[in-house]
Amino acid sequence: MAEVVAINGGDKRKVMVAIDESECSHHALVWALDNLKDSLVNSPLVVFMAQPPSQQNLSFAANLGLARMYCPVSAEQHRKLTLALLEKAKEICAARGVSAETITEVGDPKVAICDAVEKNNVTLLILGDHGLGRIKQAILGSVSNYCVQYAKCPVLVVKKAH
Repeated sequence: MAEVVAINGGDKRKVMVAIDESECSHHALVWALDNLKDSLVNSPLVVFMAQPPSQQNLSFAANLGLARMYCPVSAEQHRKLTLALLEKAKEICAARGVSAETITEVGDPKVAICDAVEKNNVTLLILGDHGLGRIKQAILGSVSNYCVQYAKCPVLVVKKAH
């Protein structure tokens, strides 16, 4: 697991970055690697990505460092794409000298993230902010707002500067 040992040798901490296919998510991962690298050198970082429950015609947006492409995919294809994005995230971490462990769960992303935090004893959750407007946020809901309210640890929401 991604444990970061405190300087005093006392408690151990785990940092988890929850990603999706968005540019905001990629930015949050890179921000965490650039700003918390000294804390993450001795242990792996946990990178988490939720997979939606099995449904027929899912839409998947591939980004994480590439041009965004939307395409309909099956649940099995979505699982493969999720694993590919997690592998890409792991490579991004390795390129910055940080070892990463990847985890994926099936479920509604906001609930799956909070469940993973509790299940893996995470002490800091890092998320990207999609910057939804107030109307979209009210209609769609915000994963980051949900996690700030319900995650059993501190949550850091990384906003991309415009």
